[in-house]
Amino acid sequence: MMHFGPIHKLIVFSLLFLACSPSQVDEKPSKVIVFIADGAGVEQWTLAHFANANLAVGQMPVAGLMDTRGSNHEVSASGPTATAIATGTRSFIGAVGVGPDSLPRESLLEIAHRQDWGTGLITTTSITDATPASFAAHVPSRTQRIEILKQMIDLPVNVLLGGGSRMMQVIESQDLIEIQTLIEDRYTYTEDLLELKMLSQDSTANNILGLFSPGEMAMALQGRSPSLAEMTAAGIDILERHPNGFFLLIENEGSDTYAHRNLGRDVLTAEMLHFDEAIRIALSYQEKHPETLVVVTSDHETGGISLRGDEDRNIVMEYATTSHTAALVPLFAKGPGADRLGGLKRNDQVGKILASLMDFSSD
Repeated sequence: MMHFGPIHKLIVFSLLFLACSPSQVDEKPSKVIVFIADGAGVEQWTLAHFANANLAVGQMPVAGLMDTRGSNHEVSASGPTATAIATGTRSFIGAVGVGPDSLPRESLLEIAHRQDWGTGLITTTSITDATPASFAAHVPSRTQRIEILKQMIDLPVNVLLGGGSRMMQVIESQDLIEIQTLIEDRYTYTEDLLELKMLSQDSTANNILGLFSPGEMAMALQGRSPSLAEMTAAGIDILERHPNGFFLLIENEGSDTYAHRNLGRDVLTAEMLHFDEAIRIALSYQEKHPETLVVVTSDHETGGISLRGDEDRNIVMEYATTSHTAALVPLFAKGPGADRLGGLKRNDQVGKILASLMDFSSD
């Protein structure tokens, strides 16, 4: 007899809920917050649920699964899946915001910018890493970090929070005057949590670049600061000053990084709980601002994690690989248009659905 874990049950329940609930397909959000837990599959969420039965994602009435394949591969990576979600186009390994032909595709963040919405990217790794980059830049290789940063600030993205302060040293050492001038002219720059909190309450601070570590930020178990929840709260506070709406992408990288290293259950559980606290901030905001759509998913699963039972029927977490897998990943949603994201979706379908919900010029 087959036994289903808690996350599987949540997904099945949500599919039944969708069959019985009134459609919301005609509703459109004016604020969209997308969360990506890099490398997190169903088993990673199971670990989090066993540690905390009151996860924020449990408040999200729509759940399903997402197929993460790319344009020419079955086992994907951050760039092509983030590109698929951002642009509605599947692409190749290494791609950032470009299609299989290496040509740029308009992203959700650019749709928001075109409609005079606020825009933001938040991550626990370098702000130019593949996932955030795919929403604001167009390059054939994720390694083109300086060009990615230039495109982000040239747009400009209003809120950029994460790691990557080492790039500022590279920009200075290589005398990259154009990028230095753009940052100085367009952004308030900070590397300090207290200053970020003050800036989030300063109505004159419209464009914030906050880089809080040289590269990837510390793991959750080591007291990551600022936390993803703190950056999420600050980002929302800044972006809600934009009267037309906003788009915000929030990524947790640790669930991928530490699965690549095959680290223990405590490390991955802490990363997922850390991520869930940021989701809680967004859902609290959504309760007060029902025009907000919150979406939670992943770019791919990392580690091929299995949760078998020992002789006492307790969990033993095991890895199958130090790399990515083709496993389907969870997809949760709440807010206007959320019903359209239930069931089994391809990553590019998710991107197309979000674009249709956000693009008011198509009405």
